[in-house]
Amino acid sequence: MTRLGSSIHKKMLVLVLSTAAFALSITGAAMLYYDLQSFRNYWLTDLSAQADIIGLAAAPAIEFGDPQTAATYLESLKGKPSIMAAAIYSPGGARFASYVAAGEKPVAFPALPAVDGNSQSGTELDLFKRIVAGDEILGTVYIKARFDIFGRLLNYLSIVGGVMALSLLAAVLISRRMQRNVTAPILEIARVARKVMDERDFGSRALKMTDDEIGVLVDAFNGMLAEIEGVIGERSRAEAALQDSESRLLELNAELEQRVESRTAQLASANKDLEGFSYSVSHDLRAPIRAIGGFAALLAEDHKAEIGDEAGRKIAIIRSEAARMGRLIDDLLAFSRLGRKALDPAELDMAEMAGKVYERLNRADPANKVEFRLGSMPQAHGDRSLFEQVWMNLLSNAIKFSAKREQPVIEVGGISDENEHVYFVRDNGAGFDPRYQAKLFGVFQRLHREDDFPGTGVGLALVHRIVTRHGGRVWADGKPDHGATFHFSLPKEASHGGV
Repeated sequence: MTRLGSSIHKKMLVLVLSTAAFALSITGAAMLYYDLQSFRNYWLTDLSAQADIIGLAAAPAIEFGDPQTAATYLESLKGKPSIMAAAIYSPGGARFASYVAAGEKPVAFPALPAVDGNSQSGTELDLFKRIVAGDEILGTVYIKARFDIFGRLLNYLSIVGGVMALSLLAAVLISRRMQRNVTAPILEIARVARKVMDERDFGSRALKMTDDEIGVLVDAFNGMLAEIEGVIGERSRAEAALQDSESRLLELNAELEQRVESRTAQLASANKDLEGFSYSVSHDLRAPIRAIGGFAALLAEDHKAEIGDEAGRKIAIIRSEAARMGRLIDDLLAFSRLGRKALDPAELDMAEMAGKVYERLNRADPANKVEFRLGSMPQAHGDRSLFEQVWMNLLSNAIKFSAKREQPVIEVGGISDENEHVYFVRDNGAGFDPRYQAKLFGVFQRLHREDDFPGTGVGLALVHRIVTRHGGRVWADGKPDHGATFHFSLPKEASHGGV
């Protein structure tokens, strides 16, 4: 604080002294200019008066042609040490008499007198004054004098310097006394500010000493400290509440994670048991269903003559339903195996895979009249056998639901965006009601009658499970009698790394 106080005192002292010195300098310079002008005018007036006196005294001598008497009048200038030389010129312009002060160097007098007036060259002043009697010019007086302006300047500067020194000393004394009223409140504010910075004590307040602008500054400073103290208090309370909330949140998160782990373990165990149960049930049901179908076929063949048409129709229904049940069981087994099958990821050329799957389906139905459009598709990374099944289910569905069109069209393609590859299969077939879109990818969920479009309702569920196991998404768009488009996506990261 001592260093700060010393700094303020010095700055204010320098400010006061600089202001006083500047004001005194301006005043001294103005007075010096005025004094020098007054001194010059006074000196010219004195020389002019001397010239008039000499001219009046020497006028008779000029008229009577007595240069010695005129020279005698010029000798009277010995009492003026500053006059270096003088001369009297006749009316015709000839030098009539002259005078050179003792000890002066020879003077080069003007060859002809000039008109009334004066001229200055350095420290020398030349004066010409005509001698006039009535309306007649009797001659001219010339005086050459030393104009000691530098001596006058030195004397004046010494006086001004002394006055300035005394004035500055008085300013210092007055400034020291006045600074106590100005710097003391500022030093008080600085002391409190230093304490606040060093000790973080926002409860400190500066002492108000005056009611002027500095007093207003002290009030504002104290008010600012009070606001900061209040804000810090609120912040401390908020931080305490936040810490308490964070602690409770951590406890809740830990409890939630424990519950999630427990529920996940239970769900995994239940799924495993359910898949095992589904596999066992499906496997155990295959033999009875085959037996029902087989015995129904034997009954129709071995007792064809004994049964009537109605009984034969019913036996055919039994055989058809047994076959459909067998397909359902096969699909359920495939769905169960998919949950237990480990993925074997590899690089996949999706366009080539979709084309080969369609060729296989086309060979199975030579009467197929579908217009197949295969576009370009980005490559992917996944299990080859599973994605062959994806393309098989999507393309077979497209063929089945567009078969009743006069000109069935199936379009396959894919694009890439910033995060994923997107593939689609589009047909112009029966479509579906978008209100039931959520049911498309559920097991055994069907949106069309079995008589119109046969199937088990497991194919799209298999597509959904395969794609989601690879980190992708499955969705569909469609309208009744306006076809449908099935999409699935795969993340780019998974397409370039492991699954």
